[in-house]
Amino acid sequence: QVQLVESGGGLVQPGGSLRLSCAASGGIFSISTMAWYRQAPGKQRELVASITAGGDTNYGDSVKGRFTISRDNAKNTVYLQMNSLKPEDTAVYYCNYVSGLSSRRSYWGKGTLVTVSS
Repeated sequence: QVQLVESGGGLVQPGGSLRLSCAASGGIFSISTMAWYRQAPGKQRELVASITAGGDTNYGDSVKGRFTISRDNAKNTVYLQMNSLKPEDTAVYYCNYVSGLSSRRSYWGKGTLVTVSS
């Protein structure tokens, strides 16, 4: 059973930065695909960024050029560096783990709230 614990959310002013972390346990982190999703009130959950075991990254159009996803396999942790934050980035951010084993089972963290407001 994989467990994911997100941290780093909070209140930030527009134009500011935050770094989210997601620590994974219980799986083979190094072969997993990791991703960050977000869900704003009244909206569907959307992909923010993903990173494969090989380090290939993918970003949602709304965050390209502002957010950076990275991973540290030695620490079983994935990060999301968020710069130039906008009020529309306000959401609960969820960490997602997709197993690199044949099951391709997916796991979710409980989420961390990011609020961008002056």
